[in-house]
Amino acid sequence: MAEQTQIDRADTPTENISATATGEMPSPKLAKEREIATKKRSRLGLIVLGIVAVLAIAGFFVWRYMNRYEDTDDAQVDGHINNVSARVSGYVLKVNVDDNQYVQKGAVLVEIDPRDYQVALERAKAELADAQATAQAMNLNVPVETIGTTTQVSTSEADLQVTEAGVAAAQGQLNSARAQLQQAEANNARAQADVARYSALVAKDEVSRQLYDQAEATAKAGAAAVEGARAAVAATEQQVAQARSRVNQAQAAVQYSHTGPQQVAATQARARAAIAAVQQKKAALDQAQLDLDYCTVVAPVAGVVNKRVEVGMNVQPGQTLLAVVPLEDVWVTANFKETQLGRMKAGQRATIAVDAYGREYQGHVESIAGATGAQFSLLPPENATGNYVKVVQRIPVKIVLDAGENNDHLLRLGMSVEPKVWVR
Repeated sequence: MAEQTQIDRADTPTENISATATGEMPSPKLAKEREIATKKRSRLGLIVLGIVAVLAIAGFFVWRYMNRYEDTDDAQVDGHINNVSARVSGYVLKVNVDDNQYVQKGAVLVEIDPRDYQVALERAKAELADAQATAQAMNLNVPVETIGTTTQVSTSEADLQVTEAGVAAAQGQLNSARAQLQQAEANNARAQADVARYSALVAKDEVSRQLYDQAEATAKAGAAAVEGARAAVAATEQQVAQARSRVNQAQAAVQYSHTGPQQVAATQARARAAIAAVQQKKAALDQAQLDLDYCTVVAPVAGVVNKRVEVGMNVQPGQTLLAVVPLEDVWVTANFKETQLGRMKAGQRATIAVDAYGREYQGHVESIAGATGAQFSLLPPENATGNYVKVVQRIPVKIVLDAGENNDHLLRLGMSVEPKVWVR
């Protein structure tokens, strides 16, 4: 047993090394085992080196791949929500759509009772017709007033000339009557003198009685002629006064006729006011027609309906009746960290993974918001405080889908998505 132990110890590499160190040659068996161990160690080193090389190459390509894009899970489908509101008040007669129904642009959604607005429209039509008739009459009065004013001026001026000529003629007659009166008074004075002289001569029988009687008759006739001439003068003076009164009237008529342009201007102003009234009534008619048209509420865009109105409701202007979501116009709002935006820019390709369907959509970056999402909140953060802690902010990035990617309209607003923006 002791001999066997010694043989085993002699066969170990330690004993072999000791033997070599002492100058003794190892046995062939030990040399072979030693060579096999060396080869195993070499092979193991090559394997480890190969594994490290493969891992390094794989890590390089993984790093290179992951460095080509930026992604985030803080993203959702976004789009427009078109709230359809009433523009007139009234009683809802019909609701022609139901929740989640797809409608085309221009489809009739809600009908409001139009009878009150039909009555208002008829009243507006009647008022417009009345205003148009008034304006037409006023416009006809303008040329009539213009011609009448011109004629009145000419006539009054002609009348003034005639009356002034009448005054001159009456004054001439008055002068003639006064001359006749002077002549009659002279003749009467001479006749009275003859009667007085003949009276003395008759008393002395120096002249005949017949001559005296003739002289006395002539004196009486002269006195009568004087009275007649005085009456004629008085009548002529009355005619002159009347002629001058007519002149004053003619002058007043001329002055009044000279106000004709102002009267024409006033008539024209009334005509313009009537035309303005027509325009006002026309505007009222248009408003009544609009109000009647507003009783029919139509879809402003094509999309899916979410209704908030029922038959029998009394709605008011501005009250929201329905919401229409146009599924053709949707995009993705991705909130990237500010540290991810260094190489991101508009136009870069993006792939969007949708959680709901397990498929990817193709798109591209359209724009980057002008501020972080926190700045658009109701109460934006105030960083000027003593206990400020730096927090990485997120900035919304708008990603639009490429043409034809959403033809099936499967995307809905608010869906969670995971976009990747390929920055290289």
